Amino acid sequence: MHDSRIALVTGASRGIGAEVARQLAEPDTHVIVNYREKVKRAQTVADDIRALGGRASTLGADISDETAVAAMIAEIGERFGRLDMLVLNASGGLEQGADSGYAMRLNRDAQRRLVELALPLMPTGARIVFVTSHQAHFYPHKAVPKGYAPIALSKRAGETALHGMKHEFDRRGIHFTVVSGDMIDGTIIIRLLQRRDPDAVDARRSFAPLPTVEEFASAIAGAARSPYHPGIVYVGGSDYLVDRSA
Repeated sequence: MHDSRIALVTGASRGIGAEVARQLAEPDTHVIVNYREKVKRAQTVADDIRALGGRASTLGADISDETAVAAMIAEIGERFGRLDMLVLNASGGLEQGADSGYAMRLNRDAQRRLVELALPLMPTGARIVFVTSHQAHFYPHKAVPKGYAPIALSKRAGETALHGMKHEFDRRGIHFTVVSGDMIDGTIIIRLLQRRDPDAVDARRSFAPLPTVEEFASAIAGAARSPYHPGIVYVGGSDYLVDRSA
């Protein structure tokens, strides 16, 4: 209870989420590293945060599992009594064997449910950050790689659902920011897309260097800590921003 700020990062055992968790490492912040099944990886991230001078713990929950999410939020409430930063990083839909409705359950329904459960723990001035991609944020106005449309649709739906809660956020004095990035170099999603539509990935690379995991995570962590309320932060992909109607 000595921590002045409590942060929860979903899907933080690897990739962008892990880097966001590390970048939130500060002596006055306790970072909760959420993971679905990679407990050892999550523990390594927590160890990294402590080595950087921060405080951390791990908490397992598949955010698409209603019971698991309710238990996670209950544990945060019992242990800390508050939640100052909620980084909605966990997402998916390209996994092998996922059913047709999985992307929407995870990227829209689970995100909204998690926020609804977390709100009672969030004091005035708390921050919610929704992590997305340009391919989803600008959907369906921009072309997406082959096979990515269901994920883009569901991520866009998740963002829209959270914007629909803005009145409640404003009433509680909670800041909501969307951080949208171009394809991020070195991520699992890039490798999956490379298999499905290498031309689409090559086209992004040919336009400009893709943002790195560190650069994208820095923008997300910055939004979670910022005293300002930017609403949306774009990382890379300047061509998306020039002609939004195309």
